Amino acid sequence: METLPTRDDVTAAVDALRDVAVETPLVRVRSLEERIGAASVYVKLETMQRTGSFKFRGAYWRCLHLSAEERKRGVVAYSSGNFAQGLAAAAQLLQVPCTIVMPHDAPEVKRLKTESSGAVVVQTDHGDRPREEVANEEARHIATREGRVLLHPFDDPALVTGHASLAIEVLEELNRWGAPAPDDLLCCVGRGGLFAGISLGLRVSGMHTSCIPCEPLGYDSFRQSLRAGKPVRVGGSGATLCDALQATRPGDAPFAIAGGATLGEPATVDDAAVRDAMRFAHDALKVVLEPSGAVALAALRNSRDRFEGRHVVVVLTGGNIEIAAFGRLAA
Repeated sequence: METLPTRDDVTAAVDALRDVAVETPLVRVRSLEERIGAASVYVKLETMQRTGSFKFRGAYWRCLHLSAEERKRGVVAYSSGNFAQGLAAAAQLLQVPCTIVMPHDAPEVKRLKTESSGAVVVQTDHGDRPREEVANEEARHIATREGRVLLHPFDDPALVTGHASLAIEVLEELNRWGAPAPDDLLCCVGRGGLFAGISLGLRVSGMHTSCIPCEPLGYDSFRQSLRAGKPVRVGGSGATLCDALQATRPGDAPFAIAGGATLGEPATVDDAAVRDAMRFAHDALKVVLEPSGAVALAALRNSRDRFEGRHVVVVLTGGNIEIAAFGRLAA
């Protein structure tokens, strides 16, 4: 990327989303403060965002960049679920025809919710190939065949800028209460779109908050990329509960944008920690999290002395999971 999004870009996105996106709750959790010795711990409940995850923010801001002619042609993108739902909802609000290419083994609840927002869902069978690769190819074919605008689910500066609105909300909420700005903010990372957006929002606000990327064990591509100083691909070893975070390489735009912020030491968590975080969120917060949405919370609960005396915010990114699956995983 030649230039990073600016403060003016973020301000424009925040203004556009202010009356459209949900200003999701920021909740103080004293039991977590006691567990890790932090001065304060707040959780940002993006589970209560439109479509049940943060993805609506970037999708809506990206769709606002479509020309009148592009809106008529419609959009197409590939996604395993949460971006699909966010884009479908954004396109419906703006009356833009939308097609989503989704792997056949993506969670059914995400497919059904995508269709309920008026999008056409095309499913792909990837066999032994990487499912994102197959879905991406099909999305490109549809864009060419039908003349639709191909949108990328994460590697797009406009998406990242839309996600920056979450960081601005956190700072505004804390300021209204007279609470200190966060010393640390934990966020899950797949391809890096939300993490980069939060980093961007904090940076343009003049904050030196340490942004901590949290990844599933075996899929720590962001951590490995930070060490290499450039996006690198990892093997993606082993199965993970975190369907939405099976990323083997960060996006170029998210990685470049995140690099302009203050970054903390990355954290990785295993499935057992994710299950524990899902149970805690349900029992203590009365919040249902999908596995990917619980990764940052799992990382915080696994920490010991790292956050002692510090002000911490954790982003709970999504809650799109069928109740039967939640019961199996969190039991």
